[in-house]
Parts: sequence; structure tokens; C-alpha cells
Amino acid sequence: MQRADRPAPRPDRGPKPLAECGSFASLAKKAGELDALDRALRQTLPTPLREQVRFAHLRNGRLVFLASSPAWAARLRLMQTQILATARAIGTSASSVTVKVAPLRPAPTEPNRSKPLSPAAAVHLKAAAASITDPELRGLFLELASIAETAGFPVAKD
Repeated sequence: MQRADRPAPRPDRGPKPLAECGSFASLAKKAGELDALDRALRQTLPTPLREQVRFAHLRNGRLVFLASSPAWAARLRLMQTQILATARAIGTSASSVTVKVAPLRPAPTEPNRSKPLSPAAAVHLKAAAASITDPELRGLFLELASIAETAGFPVAKD
């Protein structure tokens, strides 16, 4: 069921054509300015709140922040007078603060490092390779067994 009185989509939403984005240098400059504004605004916040919110954008006099949960968003809204005062003090013409809830991205995890191949496993792989008649498969087993040798493990030679 669609509503007939639904407003038309705003033209300023969504992706822009690349030609309208400007040069890479201007985009990098704007990103740097937004990053500096983020640091300046969040620096005035209490430490636990500072870690749970991030500045997202400045558009039409509105400072947009992202909070990791509704509770942090509510705490940030309580501080909007302080945030606006800080923004004005550093020369940003902001008249309102908007807070959206968006979970923080998880910290990138290191890929699981595989454990080195034990010397005993290399001996067993070599023994299995000796019993394989397919030369390609035998070569793969021997290559896998050689990993233990290159990892600094002494492997008994047959």
C-alpha cells in the first residue's frame, strides 16, 4: 500500500555524478577540514562519550553526528548547547545538532595466522606422497611438506 501524498525524493540525496564532485584535491581538502572539525568538536566532550560518537557532516548549518547507540545519542543531544558554542568559537556557522544512531565499525581484526607445519606432519606428508601414483598430487604433497623445511624446522630426509 503506497501513500499518494508521499513527497518526491529530494534532489540532494544519493550519489552524485563524478563530474559534480570536483577535483580530488578539493575533496581531500574538504575531508581534512571535516576531520579537523570532528577533532575540535569531540575534544570538548567527556571521554566515554567522545569514544562513542563521531562527527559526520556539516550541511546547511546543521552538525550531524553518529552515535553508536540510542543511549549515547541521547547523551550527545544533552550536550548540544556546548557543541554549538564550540562550533561557533572555531568559526563554524552551525545552528543545530542532529544525532543519528549508527553502530561503530568493528576494529579490523588481524587475519588468523596459521600455525607452522610441524616436523612430524611434514614426515607424514612425505610418506603419503611416496604412496601416491598421480605425479601432480604427489608434487602438491611434497610442496606442502617443504613448508616445514622453509619455516625453520629441520625435517628428516628420506
